[in-house]
Amino acid sequence: MKSVRVVCAHDCPDMCSLIAHVEDGKVVRVQGDPDHPYTAGFACGKVNRDADLVNSPERIRTPLRRVGAKGSGQFEAIGWDEALDEIATKWKAIIAESGPLALLGYAYSAHQGLMNRGLVNGLFHALGSSRLQAGTVCDTCCEASWDVTVGPVGGADPESVVHSDLVIAWGADLAATNVHFWALAEEQRKKRGVPVVVIDPRRTRSARAADLYLPIRIGTDAALALGIMHILVRDKLADRAYIASKTLGFDKVECDILPKFPPARVAEITGLAVQDIEKLAGLYGRAKAALIRLGEGMTRLAQGGQALRAVTLLPGVSGHYAVKGGGALLLTAASCDLNYAAVRKPSGPAATRLVNHLRLGEALLTMNDPPLRALYISANNPAVTCPEVHKVQKGLAREDLFTVVHDPFLTDTARWADIVLPATSYLETDDLYRAYGAYWMQWGQQAAKPYGEARSNFDVAQALAERMGLTDKIFTLAPQQAAEEMFKGATGPAAAADRGKLFAGDPIHIAHDWDGQPFATPSGKLEFYSEQLASQGVSPVPDWEPDPIEVADAARWPMRLLTAPGYFQAHTAFSGVGFLRNREGKPFCVLHPDDAKKRGLADGAAVRLFNDRGEIGLLLRVSDEIQPGVILVPGQRPTSEAVSGTINMLCSDRYTDMGEGATYQSTWLDVGPWTGPGTGAQQAAE
Repeated sequence: MKSVRVVCAHDCPDMCSLIAHVEDGKVVRVQGDPDHPYTAGFACGKVNRDADLVNSPERIRTPLRRVGAKGSGQFEAIGWDEALDEIATKWKAIIAESGPLALLGYAYSAHQGLMNRGLVNGLFHALGSSRLQAGTVCDTCCEASWDVTVGPVGGADPESVVHSDLVIAWGADLAATNVHFWALAEEQRKKRGVPVVVIDPRRTRSARAADLYLPIRIGTDAALALGIMHILVRDKLADRAYIASKTLGFDKVECDILPKFPPARVAEITGLAVQDIEKLAGLYGRAKAALIRLGEGMTRLAQGGQALRAVTLLPGVSGHYAVKGGGALLLTAASCDLNYAAVRKPSGPAATRLVNHLRLGEALLTMNDPPLRALYISANNPAVTCPEVHKVQKGLAREDLFTVVHDPFLTDTARWADIVLPATSYLETDDLYRAYGAYWMQWGQQAAKPYGEARSNFDVAQALAERMGLTDKIFTLAPQQAAEEMFKGATGPAAAADRGKLFAGDPIHIAHDWDGQPFATPSGKLEFYSEQLASQGVSPVPDWEPDPIEVADAARWPMRLLTAPGYFQAHTAFSGVGFLRNREGKPFCVLHPDDAKKRGLADGAAVRLFNDRGEIGLLLRVSDEIQPGVILVPGQRPTSEAVSGTINMLCSDRYTDMGEGATYQSTWLDVGPWTGPGTGAQQAAE
């Protein structure tokens, strides 16, 4: 048996270094790398089962061609050359008739490797096709908000928590989504008594372990942050010297905004007790190095940009951005200054038609001049993850749409495809990784032989580029050679990495020399007032007001949706592991006991979630981990596992206030007994 140092490619901020134990070309066990300083020798409960994932009998072994109706999942096996030739022939015919804009490449984050994720996008960039505006289902709102406030740079180094004297997890269930930062915070709590505060609508595992938990009402984070600022000013805890030298526009916020957010009003808005608001503000204002770990979930609603912006500005009032161990952490990737264009944009027009990631269904149904006629999907599952999934399914059902899906499993999306190609997992590929929630970069080696006839995203992109007549050098290079191209023109610590150590598999720390949080805004300061937002017609200063559409929806529907990662089934990339499916249980929703009692619904029953967009069926768990008036649906799950459907059938494709992101948490609905096929007891037993 041999051991191979690999890197976890799942969509997670930690980017764990792992050891894969391999026997006869097959991964038999995956464990945390004990020699990595940050990920520190352990992996999460999901990744610990990745040997099961890579060896899952549910994986696709060969290329497939559809033989039944679209969506039926009926396919026949074909060879790779036959599949690739058919794809290229079809694409060339479509381009000849309608031009390259009739093609769309749709690759996202199921493989975080810079080569395997990047080169698929590079293929379609070079073809001049319509382009995916990626990430709007996930992080464009929070990134846009951060960028207009701090600038396109990374936040605090999570490892600086060893210098912190207060940790606030704001809208982030760290035990589920950032477990290594959580472990560091817990260690400092035990060693030095550093208090941990959790602000979250759900009493998560992190919240249950916190010193102070604030069960904030969904969509009111900006009001709480502004209320804390109000108290900091009132109690003379604002760092006036820092505000004067490093920020822009606080005087306007102090004069026009903060008077609207005294503790009593903030309590009415957020549902929190005045004494808890005062306690949090006191802890924060008197801390010397408070670190806020920001969650992306607070931005997935109508006013999400203003929410994150207000919280991001707090360390500017307290001066914690100047102190090691203080400030805020959202993402770190912006400070990894590689030449990504070498892989993602080898050639092709600088600008072309965009398709917003979250509005794939709308684009498939309504886009013209030309309509989308060919769709290539890899490393994503839009038939589950996109809002208004019924639109996606209707679009994928078009007989005149030629769809190719490259995936390790026959996903909900793959069932609608004309051609399905078997994809390798990260354990079967070479690739370069950089974390987006820590300051590390590492080369991950291929550990196992590909399952069946599976081929990597990188390999297939190159094969299709050759058939389409593309001559860019990047389409002829091996993965390591392609990765080398990203260092040409790179800057900062990533550019200075020892390439020999990097490609030998050593983890490389790429944090900047620390001299306070850098700001890359137009003013070079932390911007309480943003001229960029003013020019977009968005409030240039942080504020909170009720969203009128949400208010109207709340008058019609009694319950608000809360989505969150599942602990063992965060998304469908893990659905191929039976052990993890069983640990998570059948797809479920959570209701507060008061709401369940009011509706006569029992724990374990099948229930119907519904609004104007449709209905779905899930199993019910009754728990006070959420507040009355909220329906929690954890994880993204295949429709075949649920009583019926998937939660995104009920979510609008409306945009956030910044970044044109998804508004999952702005969904209003109701719940009642399931009246479709099957019963709660029957479904629970299956």
